[in-house]
Amino acid sequence: MSNPQQLRYSKEHEWLSDAEDGVSTVGITEHAANALGDVVFVQLPEVGATVSAGETCGELESTKSVSDLYSPVSGEVTDVNEDVVNDPSLVNSAPFEGGWLFKVRVTDEPADLLSADEYTAFIAG
Repeated sequence: MSNPQQLRYSKEHEWLSDAEDGVSTVGITEHAANALGDVVFVQLPEVGATVSAGETCGELESTKSVSDLYSPVSGEVTDVNEDVVNDPSLVNSAPFEGGWLFKVRVTDEPADLLSADEYTAFIAG
């Protein structure tokens, strides 16, 4: 399992892309997708909603459990991935590409986001 170097990671297992025009993309990591098992339902925040760093903003349901989705940053949701809503298995098959979850116009970014190497060490325990 390889965590893309260009992304940053939360300890809740979300990833965050670098902002393009102030907007970053959020998804869950391959580690989280594997731990969840087959994702069968995704509930995402609504476009226009305000999310807060470290707070719940949605849900992922798998054949094994239901997991909260946390926002790694604070800001306004600008887009959600309807492909994932219609085909939740994308979270498992392409967590860093087609399985992204939502985009957010970042207003505040916590200092505790991890680099790829730090996240890899974190999940190794």
